[in-house]
Amino acid sequence: MAVALVFDFWNGYNDSASIVSTMISSRALAPRAALRLTAVCEFLGPVLFGVAVATTIGAGVLRLPPGAQALPLIVAALIAAVGWNILTSRLGIPSSSSHALVGGLIGSAVMDGLVRHHHGMITVTDLHHAVSVIQVGGLFKVLLALLVAPLAGFVAGYLLMRVVLFVVRNSTPGVNWVFKRGQILTAIGLALSHGANDAQKTMGIVTMALLAAGVIPEFRVPLWVVGAAAASIAAGTATGGWKLIKTIGGKFYKIRPVHGFTTQIGSASVILGAALLGGPVSTSHVVSSAIMGAGSSERFNKVRWGVGKRIVATWVITIPVTCLVSALVYLLVRIFV
Repeated sequence: MAVALVFDFWNGYNDSASIVSTMISSRALAPRAALRLTAVCEFLGPVLFGVAVATTIGAGVLRLPPGAQALPLIVAALIAAVGWNILTSRLGIPSSSSHALVGGLIGSAVMDGLVRHHHGMITVTDLHHAVSVIQVGGLFKVLLALLVAPLAGFVAGYLLMRVVLFVVRNSTPGVNWVFKRGQILTAIGLALSHGANDAQKTMGIVTMALLAAGVIPEFRVPLWVVGAAAASIAAGTATGGWKLIKTIGGKFYKIRPVHGFTTQIGSASVILGAALLGGPVSTSHVVSSAIMGAGSSERFNKVRWGVGKRIVATWVITIPVTCLVSALVYLLVRIFV
């Protein structure tokens, strides 16, 4: 439980940048005020919008057989995910907590299967049993959501920016005041959607652990788990990942109020839609993609694409790295504990 809440805290810490960066860069709100507003909405999001994502993560990715060491498996996955989140936040690179968690779960679950069926040399049969814990349909749903969401964010940012620029084409510079104030409302929507999607990942993990320990008879997220996860992600958001805020808020291009307004609307729509459908997505990747989409709609070379390439590279390696680290952590736990 404690490790899961630490993961949730770092999730909020990392993704706070995705929510407040454009609002801070365009000077719609002061940094601390933006983080406080976001933290409150982060807490309300999972309370208001159900537990579809929690069910996907907690019951749809793995099918643990009798004899599986569920609690060490879950702890190893969380340690790998938290370690990856801390590393990428220190480097100032937006990464996906969803990718990290899924990679961690797969790595430790497969290693658990290998340990249980190992009789000297690992055979093809051992590997088949180990991999069989993965629910292909559920994993496909998760990976599809993680892949499609950034593309949807880019398209949403591009199209919304084109529409907004057309609507205000004859306006005076005073229209920037409207966009600046409007960002407060759009940031609330984005924070609610982020809380609704990302806090549920922790709820799913905690509920999986409770079920494995026999505390609950079936997969149903208890109300106190919802409250604990919501509070933890809100606390992480209030702390704020400043390096990531600088990366997202200023390294793609100079963000103006209109960019913040359009990217927040586009990102919130994609993230909340995924949450309601049970698809876990990466908020940082969706927002980063929406920012690039909005910028490229004005001028393609406006965007510093090198920053985007670093984010994509991180996106590609997250699952393999956390899968390997989680497997090693699980093996160490079984050996020494």
